[in-house]
Amino acid sequence: MHLCGIDIGGTKCALSIGKADEKGNIDILYKEKFVTLPPYETLSKFGDILEKQIKTYKIDGIGISCGGPLDSKRGVILSPPNLPGWDNIEAVRYFEERFSIPTVIQNDANACAYAEFKFGAGRGYKNVVFLTFGTGLGAGLILDGKLYSGTNDNAGECGHIRLSDDGPVGFGKAGSFEGFCSGGGIAQLGKAMTKAKLDKGEKVAFCKDETELDYINAKLIGDYAENGDEFAKSVYAKSGRRLGQGLSILIDILNPEAIIIGSIFTRSKELLWDECKKVINKEALPMAAEVCKVLTSALGENIGDYAALSLALMAAEQ
Repeated sequence: MHLCGIDIGGTKCALSIGKADEKGNIDILYKEKFVTLPPYETLSKFGDILEKQIKTYKIDGIGISCGGPLDSKRGVILSPPNLPGWDNIEAVRYFEERFSIPTVIQNDANACAYAEFKFGAGRGYKNVVFLTFGTGLGAGLILDGKLYSGTNDNAGECGHIRLSDDGPVGFGKAGSFEGFCSGGGIAQLGKAMTKAKLDKGEKVAFCKDETELDYINAKLIGDYAENGDEFAKSVYAKSGRRLGQGLSILIDILNPEAIIIGSIFTRSKELLWDECKKVINKEALPMAAEVCKVLTSALGENIGDYAALSLALMAAEQ
């Protein structure tokens, strides 16, 4: 079975051709990237690339992964904040009318969740939560072996959950799950904790004075933490405690078999997990926590390609 995955990002796009076998494995045979253009120019560019590939491969399904909001049932992209001008774009209709190939669209977090379920760390499980833990905190839900997107594609937006009355801002909300557990959130947390130390006249290894506060980001803090800096480690520990708080809510409500966490957690699990686990042990229902594994992403940096291809598989199998 040959599949076409389309990944639409705020600055760049990618089209992948993959081959899926009966054992649930997939190989990427071809990939082409290009800079994101205005909406219908982008769709036309995808179409022209696919037109050439169809001469080599018989495509059974097309999958589109794109930032939300969108309407997956109607196949429409609805003004994503990272794609200005993409207002009510009928993406699925474009490909189905041009190629007569079944096409599915989902937001990128849902697509990543389905990819991990089909090809990655979620294989063999029926109830899986996937958390992006990257620039933001997106989530996708697999319940009883099926992708669950909710009434209008808003299921799984756990980054919006408020964990504290104040704290780093994520999803436009201070103290949110995304505020504490994302690249942007860790940067905010690091800046606030650093400023507090500098105000007391204490030294911070990665920030000499307040003029350098704007240079602080999650990677900088993580690099120092991995090299043993105790203050940098304390920033990640605080994020880890909030991660445990958020995961406990998901464990209690959804009773999943696995929670898979990507990006920063996959790279820096050792900086987050000890504190996270302590909170889960304290906060989550023991019977639910016992059956839930917290795993790192198995698809790594290629998850965007696999995400779109997993949706193509969904389209082909429908």
